[in-house]
Amino acid sequence: MGERRVERGALFLFKQDKGKQGHMESQVSQKALEPSLIAAEAARAAEAISSHLRPTPARLSEHFSEQLGVEVYLKPENFQRTGSFKVRGALYALQKLEPAQLQWGVVTASAGNHAQGVAFAAKQLGVRALVVMPEATPNTKLDAVRALGAETELFGASFDDAYARARAYEEERGLTMIPPFDHPDVIAGQGTLGIEILEEVPDLGTILVPVGGGGLISGLAAVVKTRKPDVRLIGVVAQGAAALMRSLDAGRIVESKTVQTIADGIAVKRNGELCFPLIQDLVDQVVSVSDDAMANAILGLLERERMLSEAAGASSLAALIERKTRVSGKVVALISGGNLDVNLLSRIIGKGLALANRYARIQVPLHDVPGALMRLSQIVADCRVNIIHIEHDRLSTEVPINHTLSTLHMEVRGREHLEELIQILLQEGYEVRREEA
Repeated sequence: MGERRVERGALFLFKQDKGKQGHMESQVSQKALEPSLIAAEAARAAEAISSHLRPTPARLSEHFSEQLGVEVYLKPENFQRTGSFKVRGALYALQKLEPAQLQWGVVTASAGNHAQGVAFAAKQLGVRALVVMPEATPNTKLDAVRALGAETELFGASFDDAYARARAYEEERGLTMIPPFDHPDVIAGQGTLGIEILEEVPDLGTILVPVGGGGLISGLAAVVKTRKPDVRLIGVVAQGAAALMRSLDAGRIVESKTVQTIADGIAVKRNGELCFPLIQDLVDQVVSVSDDAMANAILGLLERERMLSEAAGASSLAALIERKTRVSGKVVALISGGNLDVNLLSRIIGKGLALANRYARIQVPLHDVPGALMRLSQIVADCRVNIIHIEHDRLSTEVPINHTLSTLHMEVRGREHLEELIQILLQEGYEVRREEA
C-alpha cells in the first residue's frame, strides 16, 4: 500500500472525561477541543516549556535540495533535550498537573523516547517518576532513563505488556499516567513544533512528519492548518507498522496484529483514539517507507549532514528521497529523534552502503596453493577497490578438494566500479559468484 489520500472535512471535536484523583485531568478543556483550540493551547505550551527545552532551528540542506530539486529544510529534533521531540509533550503534560498529582508522582510505559521525555520532565519539576519498559529494551535506553533519576522496571515482552503493568501501578500507587501520545496536553506540547516550523521557514509548502501513535502529527497539524491551511501535511509510516494506512482505508481505527520494522519509534499496532480523527480531518496524505529506505536516509544524514537520526526520525527524509509524494514550495522533513541503538547503527550503515552500491561481497574459488590469494588481492587493489575483510574457507563443500572458497567484503564507488572489477576477474580466468550484501 503506497499511499493514502484523505479529504479535509469538518473540524473534529472530542471530549475528555474527568477521572478520579491520580488520573490525568486535562486543563485544556474538559468539554471539547477542536484544531483551533489545540493551536491556542500549543502557543501556551511553547511559552511554558521554553525555559527547559531548546529550540531546534530548521536548517537548509544544500545536498538534499540539489538531489531532489526542491528547497529542503531539516527540522532536527534529534538535537532536542533527550534527543527527541517526545520531551515537549511529556514536559507540558507534567506542567499541567495539579499539585496533589505532582506530589504523588507519575508513571508511564515506553521502550524509548517517551520514557526519556517523562524522566527528564519529572527531574526538571522535582517529581517522582516510574517508567515501565519491555524486558527486551536495550541497555543504552534503560541506562539513559535511569540517569535522569526515574525509577524503572522491566516487564513483559511488548509495549502492551509494559503499558498494562503501568496502568496497574497507576491504580495501586495513585500515580498519574502520562500517555505517550493520546492525551490533549501531550498533543498540544507536540504542536509547539508546528509553531517553530512556521516561524523558521517562510513560504512553506510541505511538511513531512513521522507517524506512530499520532500525537506528533495531530498537534502539528492542528497548529499548521489553523495558521496556514494551504501547507500540505504528509504523514510517514513504516511499511512494517502501517496500522494508520489500514485505519484510514477502513474509516475507523484498525489494530495490527504484529509490527516488524527497525523504526521502533513509530512501531505501533494501534493509533490513538484522540489522534486518529484529527489525522483524518487535517492530514493531506499518508505514505509508507521501507526499512531499507530508512537505512539509506540514515546513511545520507550521517554523511551529508553530519547528523545522527534513528530510523523513525529519518522516515520523513526517506519518503522524500523515494519520491513518495508530491511536494511544493519549501519542504520541511521533520527528523523526529536521534536515539539510535549503537548495536543497530553498524548494521544500518552496512545496509545503507550496500543499497547505495558502495559495499559489495563476492566469492571466488581459488587453487589452494601459495600466492593464489595474494595474486587475487593484487588484481582487486589495481582496480582501486578496498578489501574490508576476507574469509578463506578450505573446508567448503562448494569447491573441489584442492580449492578454497574466498569471500571478499569490499568498498566500491558504485555499481559500475563493481562491474569493472568483476569483468577483469573473469578475463583473468577466475570464477566470480555474486552475493547479496
